[in-house]
Amino acid sequence: MSERCIADEKLETTGFSYTLSLISGKYKMTILYTLMEFGVVRFNEMQRYISGISFKTLSSTLKELEKDQLVHREEYPQIPPKVEYSLTERGKSLMPILDQMCEWGDTHRI
Repeated sequence: MSERCIADEKLETTGFSYTLSLISGKYKMTILYTLMEFGVVRFNEMQRYISGISFKTLSSTLKELEKDQLVHREEYPQIPPKVEYSLTERGKSLMPILDQMCEWGDTHRI
């Protein structure tokens, strides 16, 4: 069995890099965690829960997560408008990773 040589490898071709491209960003993991914990969440509820996030940042981050098929957006035709967000099956498949991060944080919190 031959050893791998870093000179022959590229980080961007790894599964690690692909996963990071989907979840990196200041609030993506926080939004995914919120949806994992609470299931279906309305926009304003999420904005209140994630203190410090602006309307624009939350909106654009949710759009990115929706584009990457991690979050589902359900819009109800009513006045005032009602929009709810939830995890897709693809988004739910990230939950074991988030659970592990939560466990690690609980164990190693200083």
